Amino acid sequence: MSTTQTPLPPVVDAETWRRELDVLRVREKAATRELDAIAAERRRLPMVELPEYTLVGEEGAVRLSDVFDGHPQLIVYNHMWSDGNEWQCPGCTGFTSQFTRLDVLERYYDARFVIVTNGPIDEALAYRDRVGNRMPWYSSADSPFGADMDAGPNEGFGVNVFVRDGDTVYRTWHTNGRGTERLSHLQGLVDLLPYGRQEQWEDSPVGWPQHGTYDRGMGSKEIAALYGAGS
Repeated sequence: MSTTQTPLPPVVDAETWRRELDVLRVREKAATRELDAIAAERRRLPMVELPEYTLVGEEGAVRLSDVFDGHPQLIVYNHMWSDGNEWQCPGCTGFTSQFTRLDVLERYYDARFVIVTNGPIDEALAYRDRVGNRMPWYSSADSPFGADMDAGPNEGFGVNVFVRDGDTVYRTWHTNGRGTERLSHLQGLVDLLPYGRQEQWEDSPVGWPQHGTYDRGMGSKEIAALYGAGS
């Protein structure tokens, strides 16, 4: 008998549970193979040559080709930004706070992963430290880079991928919205839980705990309290 008011999945014997799991596993494996096929197609995408962009980093102005820091591949998270705000987009802040050990990407895959925002570099770096972010940050405040990469001022967030041949940079892939979820550790883990994300859009059994899509989750201030300076 349940001792909680929250509904629970039905209780079955081990053999029934294994049989139901095996049925689900067929669909999971099919999804894995489909994602493999999508990745294979992604590797065959054409690319577009970019003009030379100049961003601003912690040490000053830097060409986009130098943001690669010697690597041939680069992933950029375009972080939403509102000038002058103490707390920036909680979704972007929470998403990027997950990435704390990126040296394996550079050492074994010859690639770099950085943040570019449309905010002024001094505000961006102060915010990075305030929320305890570990990634390298760059500003495109004085460049059309953000807008050209589908993440200009007041346009939202996105992920862009580039490859470098000498000083020439090419754009190879882009996504935004829920397309970024595949990069998130947190959402992948939460989707394994019996109650899932508990958001209203999810297809869940009747009575499952649910709330509005943006009603919960850590805000930027909470992230700073956990990971930022003085935490």
